Amino acid sequence: MAVSFPIPSYFTAIFIISRLMSIMRISKHWNNKLLPPLDNITDKLSLDPSALESASQDFGHIVKSIPKAVLQPSSIADIASLINFSYNSSIPFTIAAKGHGHSVRGQAMANDGVVVEMTSMKKHRNGTGIWVSNDGVYADVGGEQLWIDVLNATLKHGVAPVSWTDYLYLTVGGTLSNGGISGQSFRYGPQISNVYEMDVITGKAEIVTCSPNKNSELFYAALGGLGQFGIITRARIPLEPAPKRVKWIRMLYNDFTAFTRDQELLISINGRHDSHALDYLEGSLLMDHGSPDNWRSSFFPPKHHPKITSSIINHRIIYCLEVVKHYDDQTQNTVDKELEQLLKGLSYMPGFMFEKDVLYAEFLNRVLRGELKARSQGLWDVPHPWLNLFIPKSQIEGFNDGVFKGIVLERNITTGPVLVYPMNRKKWDDRMSAVVPDEEIFYTVGFLHSSGFDDWEAFDDQNKEILKFCEEAGIGVKQYLPHFTSKDEWVHHFGSKWETFQQRKFQFDPKMILSPGQRIFNNN
Repeated sequence: MAVSFPIPSYFTAIFIISRLMSIMRISKHWNNKLLPPLDNITDKLSLDPSALESASQDFGHIVKSIPKAVLQPSSIADIASLINFSYNSSIPFTIAAKGHGHSVRGQAMANDGVVVEMTSMKKHRNGTGIWVSNDGVYADVGGEQLWIDVLNATLKHGVAPVSWTDYLYLTVGGTLSNGGISGQSFRYGPQISNVYEMDVITGKAEIVTCSPNKNSELFYAALGGLGQFGIITRARIPLEPAPKRVKWIRMLYNDFTAFTRDQELLISINGRHDSHALDYLEGSLLMDHGSPDNWRSSFFPPKHHPKITSSIINHRIIYCLEVVKHYDDQTQNTVDKELEQLLKGLSYMPGFMFEKDVLYAEFLNRVLRGELKARSQGLWDVPHPWLNLFIPKSQIEGFNDGVFKGIVLERNITTGPVLVYPMNRKKWDDRMSAVVPDEEIFYTVGFLHSSGFDDWEAFDDQNKEILKFCEEAGIGVKQYLPHFTSKDEWVHHFGSKWETFQQRKFQFDPKMILSPGQRIFNNN
């Protein structure tokens, strides 16, 4: 019987990394003085087929890019060591940080590179991944942490962040690298507008603490920067007193002009500390595809389904305006009157206002029920050919006529949620990398399609037709969670920000190591 002896950790690491570099046709000759101790990442670089398979997929289930290795870090130093190793190699290999894998077009993949499984750090934080300050003013949160865990941890202290995403099972670093939007954005701005400070590991393996007043160039670059300038490992998030419950209301419209006019009226009251403002506003489309309730939540009382369905059949599209007002023990006796004043004179269809009263946490985590239902039906781990757009206010009517009433109804394949709601541009900081339309009010439109593995291309064709219509109609659309395949498209997307974006890349990731799946500087 053969006897195997344990290989010292240093040589195990050399074997793994040498194999990785050999596969990528990278020279095996390097200057050890420039590299970190290899035992820092021993046993954390995996070539296991199951790990590689997991890292080669995402929520979109459309793109598949297989890395050569997966790093499962236990510390920030592990990530810095990997980046440093690549940076000081004669031919650097690419590295992508993967959070919860909720990208839809391979943005968090690294073909023939290394994927960093950020969530691996959660089990090594020893309870320090989310730390709430003693005065409850902010929370220091690891970039690998899920927003649902941030919610639960901060609520224990009676506080919470104010800007969210609809779906909470996303990592903090992931949403801050993109934007992080939901119905709170009109008032509080996106999540990237709600950060005091961050720790970022750049493409030069520098661990940098940055804020508006310290290393501000990196701070603004990384927020909405699509992972191009560094990996966010910590964010300091502002907190405010958390409400206990919410009044949750939906109103239905058959007229798009009235629908948008009312939305714009409501978001005009948007002071961060204005107690008269709504706390959340979103809009969506209801079309003739089954129940008025979709996977996002079950809201409408079943007894009202027949009349809602009848209206959808008659008008083909019904527009749903959804608003929320928070309350607690101090405001429970006044919240109804405040809502009555806010909603007075709105032009929704008479008899089509519906209300629920739920816990604050239940509202924020409202998509979970739909996820569990979809999973039980085998409809979660399927292709998601999503399209998310920002549309200038001045062109939203034309978009409705040409896309909602035109392309979408003609193709008649849209079954997932379609969101449409306005935001205030002044809540976005133009120094950040994120790109939005120039007008003071713009709409976010999200086609959140789910499909089978054999028909996702039909939805993708619809997405392409929508983008073509926008181009031909002169609609100044910007993609949110953008997906492009050429440099020219990226230059057009960033517009006046392109030169700054490119200069920041040369400054913080000059060897083009990070986030190759975005295909901005790695267009192959």
